[in-house]
Amino acid sequence: MNDTVHQKKGNPAASTQLYLNIAEIKDDVVVLKNGGLRAVLQTSSVNFNLKSEDEQNAIIYSYQNFLNSLEFPIQIVIRSRKLDINQYIENVKQIGEKNQNSLLSEQTLEYCEYIQKLIEYADIMEKSFYVVIPFDPYRTQNLNMFSKFMQRISAADSVDQIKRRHKEFDEMNKGLTERVNSVRVGLEACNLRVAQLTTPQLIELFYQIYNPGTAHHEKIEDFSKINIE
Repeated sequence: MNDTVHQKKGNPAASTQLYLNIAEIKDDVVVLKNGGLRAVLQTSSVNFNLKSEDEQNAIIYSYQNFLNSLEFPIQIVIRSRKLDINQYIENVKQIGEKNQNSLLSEQTLEYCEYIQKLIEYADIMEKSFYVVIPFDPYRTQNLNMFSKFMQRISAADSVDQIKRRHKEFDEMNKGLTERVNSVRVGLEACNLRVAQLTTPQLIELFYQIYNPGTAHHEKIEDFSKINIE
């Protein structure tokens, strides 16, 4: 799946995309306009306070070894958002409506209403944990801070830049894969479950981040029909 972001003149939907640093999402990788690649790993969490002292020391030691083994920068992201159980509520409602026992049906619907109010008033949040792994082309690694800043705010994406990104992608992706495997091994040594986000998952993640209001009411149902242009 290859979802390329193109800027079409006169297209209102393209106005936001024009100023994003993301050019494409393909092969489970985020491709930036400067040619840089980003892989995103989602990890589980550990309730550190519930561990014994020996277990805590083992986790600290493993995490220290992981950080010391890195030869490249990573970004650790903690995302907090309001718990979304709309799909769960909808499924329970359907079960309740189909139940031939009127008492059970009524209790099921009351349960749905109670859970919805609980989430609304308690403002229950869920946290997701991500590790972003970069791989940038050599031509961008020696740029000074001013050049990097100007590159970030530049909205234009020329045909030459697109061709160069496509030409560099395969070779750079090999290096990124090596980094992903290295980080995965290090995190798993800390007793964390690790999974790399796929192309559809990356699209959904950025859709939710940049369209929080819309994403709450309009879900992405079929990724095969997506055309990000």
